[in-house]
Amino acid sequence: MSNIGERLKIVKDRISESCQRADRSPSGVKLVVVTKSATIDQIRQVVSLGCNELGENRVQRLRQVSAEIGEYARSAGDEGASLGDVKWHMVGHLQRNKIRKVLPIASLIHSVDTLRLAESLNTTAGKVGMKPRVLLQINASREPQKYGVPVAAGIHLAEQMKMMENIELVGLMTMAPLTRNKDLVKATFARTKELFEEMKGERVVGEEFCELSMGMSSDYQIAVEQGATIVRIGSAIFSG
Repeated sequence: MSNIGERLKIVKDRISESCQRADRSPSGVKLVVVTKSATIDQIRQVVSLGCNELGENRVQRLRQVSAEIGEYARSAGDEGASLGDVKWHMVGHLQRNKIRKVLPIASLIHSVDTLRLAESLNTTAGKVGMKPRVLLQINASREPQKYGVPVAAGIHLAEQMKMMENIELVGLMTMAPLTRNKDLVKATFARTKELFEEMKGERVVGEEFCELSMGMSSDYQIAVEQGATIVRIGSAIFSG
C-alpha cells in the first residue's frame, strides 16, 4: 500500500473510532479530500482508492485541477471512469466576482459567510439557470481573523437565505481555532452543532438542511464526535 493509501486508511479508521465513541454510524460522515497541496497524480491516486469527494480552497486552483482531472477521465476510457464521478467542493473563502466561475464546478459551496455573498450567488445562479447547494459559514470560535457569521446572527441570515429561490441552504460549516486546547476546539464544534439543531427545531430551514461541515486534519476526530457529517482533510492524507 502506498503512503497515501496508508494515511487514508488511518484517517478512515480514526473516523470510525470517533463514530463508535459517539454512537454514530461511519456512513453518516462524508470525507472530503482537500487537494490544495496535492499533485494531479496524487489526486488520481486518492480517487482510485475510493475518494470521489474532493475540495479546493481557491477558485483558480479549483478550475485548473477539476479541468485536468476531467480531461484525464475523458481520455483514459474505463480506467478514468471513477475520475469522471468526482464531486468538487469549494471549501475556501469565495469572492463575489468569482461566483460565475465556481457555479459550473462545485457540487457544494461551504463558505457562504455574508448576506451580500448569498444575494450575489442567488442572482448569478438565477441568470445561469442553476441552484447551487450551499452551507452557511459560522464563526463559532469568535476569532476576528476568521470568515463566517457570528453565532448570534446565524438564524437571521439562514432565514434570509431560505427565501432566496436560486440557492439551496443545506447546512452549516465552521472552523475551529488552531490550538492544542481540545476543550476550545470541542466548544466551537459543539456550539455550531447546537445552532444547527436550533435552526432545524425552529423550522428556520427545510428538510434538505442536513449537513454539518466541521473538522480538518488537526481536529476531525473531535468534529466527528460532535456531530460533523462532513470532514475536510488534506494534509493528514497527502503529508502525513
